[in-house]
Amino acid sequence: MAAIGAASSCSCLGAGVRLLKQGKQKMSSFSLHTAARCAAKDYYEVLVLGGGTGGITMSARMKRKVGAGNVAVVEPSKTHYYQPLWTLVGGGAKQLAASARPTESVMPEGVEWIKSRVMALDPDKNCVWLENDIKVSYKYLIIALGISLHYEKIKGLPEGFHHPKIGSNYSVHTVEKTWKAIQDFKEGNAIFTFPNTPVKCAGAPQKIMYLSEAYWRKTGKRSKANIMFNTSLGVIFGVKKYADALLEIIKERNIAVNYKCNLVEVRADKQEAVFENLDKPGVTEVHQYEMLHVTPPMGPPDVLINSPVSDGIGWVDVDKETLQHKKYPNVFGIGDCTNLPTSKTAAAVAAQSGVLDKTISLVMKNQLPTKKYDGYTSCPLVTGYNKVILAEFDYDAQPLETFPIDQSKERATMYHMKADVMPFLYWNGLLKGYWGGPAPVRKLMHLGMK
Repeated sequence: MAAIGAASSCSCLGAGVRLLKQGKQKMSSFSLHTAARCAAKDYYEVLVLGGGTGGITMSARMKRKVGAGNVAVVEPSKTHYYQPLWTLVGGGAKQLAASARPTESVMPEGVEWIKSRVMALDPDKNCVWLENDIKVSYKYLIIALGISLHYEKIKGLPEGFHHPKIGSNYSVHTVEKTWKAIQDFKEGNAIFTFPNTPVKCAGAPQKIMYLSEAYWRKTGKRSKANIMFNTSLGVIFGVKKYADALLEIIKERNIAVNYKCNLVEVRADKQEAVFENLDKPGVTEVHQYEMLHVTPPMGPPDVLINSPVSDGIGWVDVDKETLQHKKYPNVFGIGDCTNLPTSKTAAAVAAQSGVLDKTISLVMKNQLPTKKYDGYTSCPLVTGYNKVILAEFDYDAQPLETFPIDQSKERATMYHMKADVMPFLYWNGLLKGYWGGPAPVRKLMHLGMK
């Protein structure tokens, strides 16, 4: 970011950088990405905003379409995280380091990495503004800015995380605190929360609850734990088939579920959590806790709020079947930052990437998009240290399962897929633009039927 900040003073290097790119084709990808810190060009055929799952995936796909030198990714972070692994990190089953890789190592070779933040989008002029008033223009724009966490919307946070017995699997800064809180648990209430906002991976808030319960059962502490799932929702899960299975597990494991219950304050010094009853606005209830796992409120990134590319809330306003922007035909969105009415997961991004690839290809040829995204998303519901219910569903909240078995049942094979197969597929398939979701596998498994 410092180098981008100094970009105005090093603009004279632009021509030199371009000459280096032309004359030294064997330059390492690290050198290319480092050079991109000075925003070597002010125009790209494809500009990608965000270097998370959707951004890296689409930049890899676009590189094969228009050439690496014609694609740029705007991303300030030096580290790329495989966040689905954080459930297992918080549960002590994986190390945090296993979820992290340098951003330069996942950036497609030759693609320009602009290490800056997006400050404003101007789709009417086909450009975006970065830090230090740097303008970058584009022919096609892909918005993949993710979702923002808002711990600060809960009174007492994030400063409350400096106290023990509280953690959150949603942040790299707090996920290891979850495991510490689980290990340090002695006796009392263990509370797991779900906020009154859209979230990424809506199953994660309860996955860590099941892992905690299993750990305390294994260590002889289960009888001393009063486990509570306090959710702002009115159901345990949005797809009935999997909700029914989860409710059976909750009953068997003696877990209390409190619906329409939203965390509004944490008094970490007193180990108290304050919840508002959403059916009775203004009515609150205070719970003492021995362990608290917080799922923060979330929302669109600030740069998208009141942006021309966004809807009234701040999500990128795209067609739910083609992922093309509803107003600007050369603008596209993918992943958590969009208003697609499906669960925000890495699996959804995978399926979206295949559709978006086809959409952009046709738009580049001045043709209408034909490939349609069906809302496919997946949530491997971890229910123990060797058990997973693999939920897969579409826009209509109907199961869209890959395997010809009942995926609402807990299975060790699905846990292995979650813990070992999916991370490998993420790093080596999805981020390289070669994995567009399991639809082909599903067709094969079901002999061509949906």
